[in-house]
Amino acid sequence: MSDYTLDDLRVVMQDSVGVDESVDLSGDIADVAFADLGYDSLAVLELANQVQRAVGVPIADEPALEATSPGAFVACVNQALTEAGS
Repeated sequence: MSDYTLDDLRVVMQDSVGVDESVDLSGDIADVAFADLGYDSLAVLELANQVQRAVGVPIADEPALEATSPGAFVACVNQALTEAGS
């Protein structure tokens, strides 16, 4: 499988239930804190669950919560994909 990208994550984020529609996800969000995008820890865990279903590999809760921005979260997903492939 190819790397998971910020655009892949952006699609999941835009389709998430309960997302604050006033938050603009179309710009450069890679280094924006999830809190500034309206995501609390529960929302990040739900995002991890949705991504996990999409990519077919487990995304552990702790690394997902330690990823404080979408860019860091994408790196977390790619690490899980790498580990699953080895």
